[in-house]
Amino acid sequence: MAKRDRRTEIMQAAEKLFTSRRFHEITLDHVVREARVGKGTIYRYFANKDDLFFQTATRGFDELCELLTRRVPDSASFPKQLLSACRQISAFFRRRRPLFRMMQAEGARMYWCGANVRERWTQKRKKLVSAVAEILRKGVREGRIRNDVRAEILASLLLGMLRTRARELMDVPASSRPLKLVVSLFYEGAGHRAKRAPAARGATA
Repeated sequence: MAKRDRRTEIMQAAEKLFTSRRFHEITLDHVVREARVGKGTIYRYFANKDDLFFQTATRGFDELCELLTRRVPDSASFPKQLLSACRQISAFFRRRRPLFRMMQAEGARMYWCGANVRERWTQKRKKLVSAVAEILRKGVREGRIRNDVRAEILASLLLGMLRTRARELMDVPASSRPLKLVVSLFYEGAGHRAKRAPAARGATA
């Protein structure tokens, strides 16, 4: 019989609770009942509720980086890599909506947290930005992406557009918020000599 991964189960419980409640409405007692563990077990892995939600939210960055590593083909052309990355990120935001909301809430909460916590958050987020920036550097090398703006800045802008699509339009049918619009707006704004983005064709995810 496989050993239970209680840390993961506790984070999954917190993520599930965030489906219908806000951070301040959730207590560790709620997590205890949802995860079916003792409160002492929670304290074995997490210092307090803040730490639990922080670790759960930052796990989202780790999962996104892993998705990009596994699902975006290294041998593909830049347009295909760009489209594939945007599809993976968008699908993650849609599939893991509670976790996406937690990541947004924790990001906003960082303004009131201590310097050490903010630095840990920033380092996790930088890993995702770097993963996207590496794809964009291929576009720079191929002359498809402008080289007068750092790839990390372009990656942050692209991620911001994908977050906006997921956050502001989450109640709009997918057919009315095609991913090709985001890819096209980004690519034509950052593309070399404003060429039309080959990656945008047929992107409907």
